[in-house]
Order: sequence, then structure tokens, then C-alpha cells
Amino acid sequence: MDGSNPGIILTLLSFIGGFSVLVFIHEWGHYSVARLFGVRVDSFSIGFGKELFGWTDKKGVRWKVCMLPLGGYVKFFGDASGASNADSSIEQLSEKEKSECFHYKPVWQRALVVFAGPGINLLAAVLVFAGFFWAYGAQVTPPIVPSVLEDSGAERSGMQVGDRIVSINGNSIERFNDIVSIVRLYPEREIDLVLERDGQSINKTLLTGVGYQEDRFGNRYPYGVMGIGIPQSVRVEVGPVGAISEGFRQTGTFIQTIFTTTGQIIVGLRSVNELGGPVRIATMTGEAASRGIESFIIFLALISINLGIVNLLPIPVLDGGHLMFYLVEAVKGSPLKKRAQEVGYIAGMALMLIFMVFVTLNDLQSIVL
Repeated sequence: MDGSNPGIILTLLSFIGGFSVLVFIHEWGHYSVARLFGVRVDSFSIGFGKELFGWTDKKGVRWKVCMLPLGGYVKFFGDASGASNADSSIEQLSEKEKSECFHYKPVWQRALVVFAGPGINLLAAVLVFAGFFWAYGAQVTPPIVPSVLEDSGAERSGMQVGDRIVSINGNSIERFNDIVSIVRLYPEREIDLVLERDGQSINKTLLTGVGYQEDRFGNRYPYGVMGIGIPQSVRVEVGPVGAISEGFRQTGTFIQTIFTTTGQIIVGLRSVNELGGPVRIATMTGEAASRGIESFIIFLALISINLGIVNLLPIPVLDGGHLMFYLVEAVKGSPLKKRAQEVGYIAGMALMLIFMVFVTLNDLQSIVL
């Protein structure tokens, strides 16, 4: 199958199916911790809008799949909507009903319920990576310079064959993959190196070069290069504990990449055109699926990391916004006034809508051009 052109059917099926799995995992985190604290759950929805099909279990939870497959929610007893804002009638609940109401639970329990959604998305990625490491082992490449390319940033900085790279911009380097992950984030930028040569520590500043990666829309994404060769890697088998450790390591690397690239976009070091919306994500999902099940699962793990991080942003309507409100409540000893929360939700919703329109226009522009 042509991995560069998966076709509209595969693209839609893989995007809807894969994204629905990630949404289910996210909402299952909220649901499971809520049940642990004795919160009554009214409904568990994959998607928004009109219900397509569903069923009600013995505990009274309505499990359903809805028409618009771009998210989901868990509605707790006492919620006015799937956004977990309190219903105005909860003050009239009986004591027994209050004991099952999300909004009458201690603030730390509510915070854990909210955090569990993005938290389980991050944990799912760790477990996916761990499974691959356990099955295939880890490729370990020492961070030692095997060769220096002519007229490169490495040569101009005075790097030599046999140098061990200890750190880059303050980030500790243990493997050659760490070098690649960090340097590619700094195209044509100065980076600070700490090298080890003949037992001595050497500090250097290196101006990186630039390479370009092109997607199927013709968009070119710059990445940094140092100008050194790639040493031979060694495959190391790892057990369950080692695989989980590698899974956390890999997840941490991707989280660092997300924050670094986002920061570069904010300060103008990267183009906002690199931001992708649902169209671009759907296309990339289809391309990953066309390359095989393993590629598809790894790509979903990367999206799961992004989903977890984005939901932790302190924006009302996102989980991070709820956590921000709970932090204020914990500090001041009482919840924010209802009006303040409503204003926050409206502002957060407006911000998210503007962002979605912007990235969707980015997607459409890349297709047209």
C-alpha cells in the first residue's frame, strides 16, 4: 500500500477509530477515579450531539456513542452538562445524594478525578512504548562523535572524533538519540555544549545547520543539524521493569519536544504554520495506518501525549482550567463565585474556538496551496 496516499476511506476510519480510542481512555480515567471516590455517574459519552446508540448498565450509567466524534465526556451526578459545571439545583439534594455528588466531594478528590483524564493519556503512551521496548529491545547508541563533517557547525566549533557529548543547553545526554531529539529543535541556532575529551570537560558553543522535512502537502519543516556522523547502535534486550523505564524516558522526551517547539512558536522562532488541526492530524493518522499496525499504534501514543498535555493547560473548559479553579479554592478556602467561573468558561470556550478555526484554516491553506 502506498504510505503517502492512504486514501480517504482509510484516513477517515483510522482517524475516527483511533481518536475515539484515545477519548475513551481519557474519559475512562475520569470515570474510574470518580467511581473510586463514590461519585455517581450519569453518562459516559464518546462524541457530542445526537446519540447514535447506547445502553444503560446496572448502575444507571448511560454509555453512548454520539454523532460528532471529536471528543467525549463523563457527566457526573450534579453536573449541569458534560463540562462538569454544577447544576443550580444541587443545593436541594438530600444528604445521601450529596454524598454521591461530584461537587460536594473534597477539593483534592475533585482534582484527582479531573487530573486522571490527561494523566491516563500520558500513562497509556508510557505503556505503549514499554510494550515495544519489551518486545523488540532498546537501541542504545553512545553519545560519542564518530566523525565530523566538513564545513559544518561541529567542525567550526572544534569538535573532534571521540568527543563524548555530556549535555546540550543544560540537558543531560545519555544516548545519541538524546542529541538528535534536542538539536533538531534548534535549526540555525546557537547551542551550548559540554564535551568530555581525554577525561577533561570542555565547554563549546555551536551554530547548527538546517535541514528540511517535507509533508505530503508540500509544507517544509526546518530541523537543526550539528554536522556529525551517527555511531553504530547496539540492541539491548530489556525486561518488564527496564521496558517501563524506557517507556517513561521516551514519553518524557516527547513532552520536552512539545514544550520546546511550542515555546519557539510563541517567541517567533518557528512559524505558526507548523500548527496543525484536525485535517492534518487525520491525514497523518491515515498515513501512519497505511504503514502498518505498529506505526499506527506508535502514532496514537504520540497523539495521546499531546492530548494529555493540551488538556492540562490552565484554560477554562479544559481539565487544566478546572484544576486551576480547584487550586484557587484550596488556597482561599472556598470556591470561586459562580459568575467568575461562568466568565472563565466563556472566555476559555472562545479561546479554544478561535484556536480551532486558526489551525483548521492552516490545514485548508496547506491543501489549497
